[in-house]
Amino acid sequence: MTETPSATTHAFFEGSYLGDRARLAPTARLECKVCWHVYDPAEGCETWQVPAGTPFTALPDHWRCPVCDGARDQFMVLDGGAPDLPAIAPPVASDPHLEAQLKDMPGRFEAVFREIHSAKMKGVPFVNESLGVKAVGFRAHEGRALGVLVTPWFMNLVLLPAATDDWSGLKTGDKDLIAFPSGSYEFLAANRPETGPYKACSLFSPMFDFSSMLQAVETAAAVLPALFDAANREEGTRSGEIRRRAEQEAAALAEAEAAALASDAPAPRPAGPPPEMSRRAVILGPRAAQPVPQDGPQDSPQDGVA
Repeated sequence: MTETPSATTHAFFEGSYLGDRARLAPTARLECKVCWHVYDPAEGCETWQVPAGTPFTALPDHWRCPVCDGARDQFMVLDGGAPDLPAIAPPVASDPHLEAQLKDMPGRFEAVFREIHSAKMKGVPFVNESLGVKAVGFRAHEGRALGVLVTPWFMNLVLLPAATDDWSGLKTGDKDLIAFPSGSYEFLAANRPETGPYKACSLFSPMFDFSSMLQAVETAAAVLPALFDAANREEGTRSGEIRRRAEQEAAALAEAEAAALASDAPAPRPAGPPPEMSRRAVILGPRAAQPVPQDGPQDSPQDGVA
């Protein structure tokens, strides 16, 4: 007699990694069971413009097999990327606090900043009204939740406290230099009633480098794998350079607005950084120096920031 599979079995990716993405190693290679194309994180995917170092679990939602156009759930675990690397990570002890953050906090940040966008930021000159608010790629990092928050006026890394962290005494604007494989990044403390305390690192602000929300979200999705890629490492604090450039642009914008008020002419929007020092190149490393495809301050930790 044939045994009927349970509903739980149907929820798993067929023959893959038991449907548990958290257990799939970042280096794991997966193979399409339709055409046998192999996705290797070390190489990325040129067809979908996925940079090298992107784990299978971090691929954008619209990604499909570049050979046969098969869905990602048609991919099977092949190996760990090297003989001594496992494809499936061992299970880790459950952390209810972290699991709750990963489930609830992205939605809270989106709700808070959508409200700010529709109220206090309405009509502000440095807001890119072609964009919206989206929390992207939130994941566990050393017991804390880490992700990217995209809004029409900034894109920030957001780091939430672990269950053992007491960030209640942090003052808004307190600085903390946090090391990642790609380098050290400066985070500022912030606190909101809806989210509690957190730390934010400015990546892009203002957001006029982006012509569509898809473009902004794809860049946000590429930030986290690049953050953990040691090949992007450069000497010095790269987020400090990002911040200095943002402050310079904010000052230039303020001067332009003051001049426009004096002459009753509309203030020009910032044209973005010069090509030899784009923010995308600063954040994602030399391999991302090419312009972002046109498809489709340091923020202060107050109402306009994460």
